[in-house]
Amino acid sequence: MTARRKFWGWGREDQTVSDDEAVFLARVFGQRFGANLVLRPPPKVGDFDLRAPRLTPPPTLSRICTSDPHERLVHAYGKSFPDYVRMFQRQIPCPPDAVAYPENESDVFAVLDWAARANAAVIPFGAGSSVCGGVECDVGDAYAGAISLDMTRMGKVEEIDRTSRAARIQAGALGPDLEAQLKPHGLTLRHFPQSFEFSTLGGWIATRSGGHYATLYTHIDDFVEALRVVTPAGLMQTRRLPGSGAGPQPERLFVGSEGILGVITEAWVRLQDVPRFRASASVKFADFLKGAEAVRALAQSGLNPSNCRLIDAQEALGTGAGDGSASLLVLAFESADHAQEPKLTRALELVRDHGGVVDAPQAKSEGQHREGAAGAWRNAFLRAPFYREVLVPMGVIVDTFETAVTWDRFPAFHAEVTRRMGDVLKRVTGKPGSVTCRFTHAYPDGPAPYYSFQALGRMTALLEQWQEIKAVANDVVVSAGGTITHHHAVGRDHRPGYARECPPLFAEALRAAKASVDPNGLMNPGVLIDPAGRKVGVRGAMAGV
Repeated sequence: MTARRKFWGWGREDQTVSDDEAVFLARVFGQRFGANLVLRPPPKVGDFDLRAPRLTPPPTLSRICTSDPHERLVHAYGKSFPDYVRMFQRQIPCPPDAVAYPENESDVFAVLDWAARANAAVIPFGAGSSVCGGVECDVGDAYAGAISLDMTRMGKVEEIDRTSRAARIQAGALGPDLEAQLKPHGLTLRHFPQSFEFSTLGGWIATRSGGHYATLYTHIDDFVEALRVVTPAGLMQTRRLPGSGAGPQPERLFVGSEGILGVITEAWVRLQDVPRFRASASVKFADFLKGAEAVRALAQSGLNPSNCRLIDAQEALGTGAGDGSASLLVLAFESADHAQEPKLTRALELVRDHGGVVDAPQAKSEGQHREGAAGAWRNAFLRAPFYREVLVPMGVIVDTFETAVTWDRFPAFHAEVTRRMGDVLKRVTGKPGSVTCRFTHAYPDGPAPYYSFQALGRMTALLEQWQEIKAVANDVVVSAGGTITHHHAVGRDHRPGYARECPPLFAEALRAAKASVDPNGLMNPGVLIDPAGRKVGVRGAMAGV
């Protein structure tokens, strides 16, 4: 039997941070901030005084609904820094009143009908890995209650078109389960976000997820061929086509809609053959901006590396991928059709032209990406979400934000972001913090920088401190010319930046679309826009337009 999901941390209850890891983290971060950090145990269900459910499902839905306290806690929040803080503070004032697990589209329709009769908000829930407040159940007093709609019982690959390399897949399919069902056919979706193990196809589509691969096909947008969406006003199904010029593309309205328009129940997605040929290398740069110039050359070369991840010197040091003296470029190519050494050879010529020092390249090795500096960084990358459940209760503010900006703006943008974030960390916490950067994706017209920050907060004021820091992060990326989010979605935390970035006329068009498919404003209120006639707050100081 599969272990339950943690309500207070990342992953399942059988996936833990070892005692040795926890002690190591306490020592390292204690030395970094000059403090004695104390390990604290995780919360238990019995620690919480949950509000009694305000909704009772009709008898026809009792088989798929629960008000079990553990499940209500799992579905109360996502996995952002403030979500961890509130869990460890044992303060969950607004859990969902019910959790529904639909097993088919008829169940989804039935839950939406019940919600309409009960004046209840419905929050679509994939696997709960949102890091921006996208699945929060605090819907205010405008609703009689909140229903979390967990889609993970709808996780089948229903149909495969091997000729066209496409598959019809239910939206609740978790990443590993989806790939396992495709593997016997020699196919892969090849979409691997950091949350891959704990996120779903529908969640990727609803949040415009970005996968691990750095160039060419990386956003889930590129893979969506057709959709089925259950809305309060009825079913929308689009046609399977390789391309079309017939007006605005219907799928685009729902890709990135974050559950405010309806529930994605299944999708036809474009697949690829499983790669067989690989080649990779790591490259060191004494100067991060020189490394950025090399990435620009690669992105504009048409070589389309599968990995082109530039990691600054401090992040490389913190993850064990370097000694802090140089930035690291992890470069890789892969294909199902042909050897990749010629591409790698040309790519290495480009990076050497920009001052890069190349480690010995590797080719044709299935496990090469798990070795050396690149492997050290990858392992730290995958463990990082687990470490939060140790660091947050010790009072360490550890969070990230990501964006994208054009190449001409990047040097000034990066300088402004690091300056302002350094200033706010010191002002809010009283001590210097750390700000590091890496590129997750690279486009011909610009990079997607991903910033991480760490500081020692006060246990009695962690939420307030985080809110002040996050407000600056939101402001600086938009003010300096970037997007409020490249792949983490908007949710509630990025609403202020989205309001500044989104053209006012488009916001009006989105409100009109929502009024058409969700006339009672029941779907995920508080995310992207407020439903007509109802005001739902976002997180504290994060409130925006």
